[in-house]
Amino acid sequence: MTGSDRTPDPSAAPSTGAAPSTGAAAGPGAGGRPRVAVVFGGRSSEHGISCVTAGGVLAAIDPTAYDVVAIGIARDGRWVLEQSGAERWSIAAGDASQAEALLPSVDGARPTVTLTRASSGTDLLVSEASRPPEAFGEVDVVFPVLHGPWGEDGTIQGMLEMAGVRYVGAGVLASAVSMDKAYMKVVLAAAGLPVMPGITVTATQWAADAADVRARVADLRHPVFVKPARGGSSMGVAKVRSADELDAALEVAFEHDPRVLVEVSAQDAREVECGVLQRLDGGTETTRPAEIHVDAAHDFYDFEAKYLPGQATEIDLPADLPADVEAQVRSLSAQAFEAVGCEGLARVDFFVQPDGSLIVNEINTMPGFTPTSMFPQMWAKSGLDYPALVDRLLQLALRRGTGLR
Repeated sequence: MTGSDRTPDPSAAPSTGAAPSTGAAAGPGAGGRPRVAVVFGGRSSEHGISCVTAGGVLAAIDPTAYDVVAIGIARDGRWVLEQSGAERWSIAAGDASQAEALLPSVDGARPTVTLTRASSGTDLLVSEASRPPEAFGEVDVVFPVLHGPWGEDGTIQGMLEMAGVRYVGAGVLASAVSMDKAYMKVVLAAAGLPVMPGITVTATQWAADAADVRARVADLRHPVFVKPARGGSSMGVAKVRSADELDAALEVAFEHDPRVLVEVSAQDAREVECGVLQRLDGGTETTRPAEIHVDAAHDFYDFEAKYLPGQATEIDLPADLPADVEAQVRSLSAQAFEAVGCEGLARVDFFVQPDGSLIVNEINTMPGFTPTSMFPQMWAKSGLDYPALVDRLLQLALRRGTGLR
């Protein structure tokens, strides 16, 4: 591939501030620094939240240690060279009822980016209309801050394995299992971890025999939670208090996923989360747990309570738990991490029952990752600030190979 006198949009260039060479000899980042491609956006309903997460990561990566490229995946699946300025990816002020409109979005009209396997590594090719593709240079590691299907579920991890490029976070199987809450429960239960009773309902089953589905849900006893099996950020989730609320809740959940989990509600339980992180020597460590207190205006920790400003959600960090319960939370978090074969990072969410017993709610392989998200806050409280956390994850990814391990 040959270069030309064209240079990419400086606003999309690596963090050096200068436009990189477009020739094949560009190689790793300027000055021999590892080149990091932060990939975000995507086709899932969590597109906007992924963009917000990317803004935090882009701002935290040390430009003296890494050469950074921002790659956005538009809602239609196009990969484009995006702006790397963190301010582009913040949540706008506005009416909470218009939550989706407040979130940033990838501009699908920007120059297209393609990952391609070369003899010396993995290159980025940048394409624009009426111009031949040009080499942007090699990528040493990808930081995929994608949430939801077509990203957090093993799909991009499989693509990166095929491309032979290192990446941050869990591999294909761990990502896929953890994304699908129904299968996650099967794996965790098989490992002896406590999970909440529930059933899986598919759109096909609902269309074929709604009465049977209603009967199966009734056996669980109300209230129940209805949630997309492979969703996140509480999108499409509803608390169903009685049988006459079920149909509408299922229809909303099916808009996000044709597989839906209906789960017993953990009545009067406390919601606690714990962060897990791999050490550079291969072991794992955990944070002190944090507890979420949601304002009475919200039935549960929903999208608005999680992300929009002005919502009266309070966090106790660390959570006020008896020492033995905290120790069990941390132990079960590490066990859940190992059970699904996680790598890099995870956040494990729990219900603490009134009697002190624990239920594992879910494991997130790419948790919310803005500086104010729970996972970075827990690590900051444990002595690892946001930039150091991002650096740890990049170093872990650079040290591991691709393929079977």
